[in-house]
Amino acid sequence: MRPIHTLIIHCSATRADKDFTEQQLEAAHKARGFNECGYHYYIRYNGLIVPMRDIAKVGAHCLGHNEDSIGICYEGGLDSKGKPADTRSFQQKCAIRSLIDSLLDDFPGCHIYGHRELSPDLNGNGIIEPNEYVKLCPVYSVAGEFYPPHLGR
Repeated sequence: MRPIHTLIIHCSATRADKDFTEQQLEAAHKARGFNECGYHYYIRYNGLIVPMRDIAKVGAHCLGHNEDSIGICYEGGLDSKGKPADTRSFQQKCAIRSLIDSLLDDFPGCHIYGHRELSPDLNGNGIIEPNEYVKLCPVYSVAGEFYPPHLGR
């Protein structure tokens, strides 16, 4: 098993009023040239946690951070008009928390980030500011949502 130090949360950047199945996610990644989905887990609106890539395999979800991380993607991230929004359902929030708890049991001490929080600090002030985000994904601040900010329990 490879070392795991980081859990990275993503959104699928799809509209909240349209289903985006795990099959569609897999097909989208294959269309981008991946041999399978780049995320390890996908969380549907109904809270279903779908394993996508074996966690023993390096993911393809966050450039420069794939070697020692697990990628978790939730369905959504855009409102019904296609604008970035926190579209997580109650079931998704519970499922994300449950999955994180389970992964922290297996990989204690992991840091937890949203993809956007791993963008480069372009101005070198030690803070990743919104104008520095490579992507808005996920469309909420992961910092502080899990245990101490960015650090597992």
